[in-house]
Amino acid sequence: MTTQFSVAGIELELFRYPASQESNLQAWDAADEHLINTLVEGGQTAVPTAIINDSFGALSCALSRLNPDWPLNIETDARTSFLGAEQNHQRNQLTMDNLQWFTSRDALPENLTLVLMKLPKNLTYFAHQLMRLSQVLPAGCKVLVGAKAKSINASLLELFAKHLGPASASLAWKKTRVITCISEGKPRALPKEVTWEIPEFKLHISNLSNVFAANKLDIGARIMLDNLPQGDFKTIVDLGCGNGVLGLRAAQLYPNANIHFIDDSEMAVASAKANWISNQLPADKGHFHWDDCMTHLPDGVEPDLVLCNPPFHQGEAITDHIAWQMFLDARRRLKNGGILHIVGNRHLAYHVKLQRLFKNCTTVASNGKFVILQAQK
Repeated sequence: MTTQFSVAGIELELFRYPASQESNLQAWDAADEHLINTLVEGGQTAVPTAIINDSFGALSCALSRLNPDWPLNIETDARTSFLGAEQNHQRNQLTMDNLQWFTSRDALPENLTLVLMKLPKNLTYFAHQLMRLSQVLPAGCKVLVGAKAKSINASLLELFAKHLGPASASLAWKKTRVITCISEGKPRALPKEVTWEIPEFKLHISNLSNVFAANKLDIGARIMLDNLPQGDFKTIVDLGCGNGVLGLRAAQLYPNANIHFIDDSEMAVASAKANWISNQLPADKGHFHWDDCMTHLPDGVEPDLVLCNPPFHQGEAITDHIAWQMFLDARRRLKNGGILHIVGNRHLAYHVKLQRLFKNCTTVASNGKFVILQAQK
């Protein structure tokens, strides 16, 4: 894994978060490099700047290295992005006095004169971000977006024009392009939350824009809901909760249990909390954590059941290290005799990892695409 970042005379040591993760993926990509080169070659000075979707702080660290007084407003939906940026600033002995932190639901300041973005995989979420920017950016404000060249097409540029202002793409460099958009200074209305029903369980679901399976029950969750374990569980964790559908169903099946919802996405945690309230579940039984797996879960929380539908990507990267961390955290936090109950694509071979960690693994159910596995501590 490469950790030495060297672009436009800027030297940094950058790690993904957590630095100890079992992954050979680096903490930045060529689109980060392209954005930094564009700024340096254009002689950009330190002005109030928003940095959006900076995976592990490569952009904010580079600008802090260029000028420790550069006013940076960092927006992300991912807890690992915040933690990664902090980790890399500290590792490179960079000040963080110039940083302000924002989630994807916080209002950005209105004094911005420059915005740097990475193009997220979820274009519905990206359109939402452009609409949010339209409400605070003055006319003429420059927005630079780094992306893989293959992701940029006419429909994407039309998305800019519809929600923020006219845009054009640079020449390709290392298979990336930088899109330059100029804000029109005309506020756009924000989208409404998506809502839908699961009538067989009498659940009402709403989703914010960056939540997985935004308008329907995904098929992995479906087989999981039909095969939840039996038992008198007292403390349950819905790990990687998304909109919280597994934890909501658990609250129906195990009414005496405290349910803890955990996700790296702040929008997911907010959606799970909204769904808990809208389905009129007991206020004192639902607990919500924006976290990197179970890293910062309070010490007194010892689950006897962990439910998990692990992701197998992080941004654009296809990887199983998040699932591995989830399994490690479950093994560490479960009570003796506690159960990890997961669903995954059959080809991911999670049974090998669970057998290695727990020394046991049972297949609970399967179909042509998914398998439900259970391991006991």
